[in-house]
Amino acid sequence: MTTRPRRAIGFTTDLVAGAVAHRSWGVATQTPPTEFYPRFGPLPAVVGVVGQPETWDIVGSTRTLRLSDDSTVIETITHSEAGAFFAYDLSQFTGILGRLVSGGRAEWTFTPAGSGGSDASGGPGGSSPRSESATTNIRWQYRFFPLPGRAPIVRAIVGLFWAPYMRRVLSVIVEAIEARGDRPPQYD
Repeated sequence: MTTRPRRAIGFTTDLVAGAVAHRSWGVATQTPPTEFYPRFGPLPAVVGVVGQPETWDIVGSTRTLRLSDDSTVIETITHSEAGAFFAYDLSQFTGILGRLVSGGRAEWTFTPAGSGGSDASGGPGGSSPRSESATTNIRWQYRFFPLPGRAPIVRAIVGLFWAPYMRRVLSVIVEAIEARGDRPPQYD
């Protein structure tokens, strides 16, 4: 018997940050999620983090996000390449999403984008994660895995709310990257 692959419903958004890829990656991954994820329409805000490791970049690390509607979700890091790529799975949704999806996945890609970039050999315009490029293209992809029979509802939520929410959140993250310079984010 073969297993059917899970069908995902998701959205991808991109923005360019005025900072090198390594710094952009550091701010995006190490800043507490309570700073970036506000309430948006029916989508709850992230209001707390339980079990936050000292740094949020070690594969296998988990944390629980507490949301403003009293629901929770667990994030587990699956990939972490400083300055280039970061991915985590979302599981054990409670609240409304727990009745709609079996899980989710987020992937972040950081690619040097501006003039002055160099590849690993020092050539112009390459894509080394530690490139000296003044700008970085940040791509955020988010996918939900609907429970059987729930795909139309999940598709509507993603189209009406999640996609505009992601655009707004990514613009706030880019503003933070550009404003913070080389200062590391702080967890309380």
